[in-house]
Amino acid sequence: MNQCKIILVDDHLLFREGMKLLIEGEGIGKVIAEADNGEILLELLDKLNPDIVLMDIEMPKMKGLEATIKAKIKKPEIKILIITMLSENENYTDLINAGAMGFIQKNASKEELTRAFKMVSKGECYFSNNLLRQIIFNRAQHSNYSNNTKKTDDEFTEKEHEIMQYFCDGLTANEIASKIFRSVKTVEAYRSKLLEKTQTRNTINLILYAIKNKLVAIKLD
Repeated sequence: MNQCKIILVDDHLLFREGMKLLIEGEGIGKVIAEADNGEILLELLDKLNPDIVLMDIEMPKMKGLEATIKAKIKKPEIKILIITMLSENENYTDLINAGAMGFIQKNASKEELTRAFKMVSKGECYFSNNLLRQIIFNRAQHSNYSNNTKKTDDEFTEKEHEIMQYFCDGLTANEIASKIFRSVKTVEAYRSKLLEKTQTRNTINLILYAIKNKLVAIKLD
């Protein structure tokens, strides 16, 4: 990525300092500002135009969910990557619906962080596999996720099921296109069809839907 402009939003100064060193040291992008809560982020957005906001969830004054909602209203084109700890209390679906494009753990490797920023900067979604496994466990325990309809395996073509699995494995549209020897445009057409069939809004919602309905297998490695 060439100088992706990033704002860090987290209430721990040491974490922000370490993250800035990692982002700039690995050539992921340029940190153009920092904030320790959502209110300050919104003020920064009045004068800055970041490509990506790396946002914590739990912060004083204004938490990540409210900040995501208001930031997307102020700048609809902004891309928000949520950084979080594993927690059974977080409602990731609300953050997705608010406009978050990715989720990564605070203890992620630099390789995973680089991949997450790269995917989100290109308009792709990113979801840490550890977080996916936590969501699977939470929903198995609490059964609090519902859909208007429920699809089964036989309602998808073999190719649709294959592509849905690839999205759940974290592959980008370009990577899927290479896997199935088709164009990116064809993959996007399949994704649109999958969103229509599952009545979901975006790729992350599709992934959560597929997991909830046991349409795919999540790799544990």
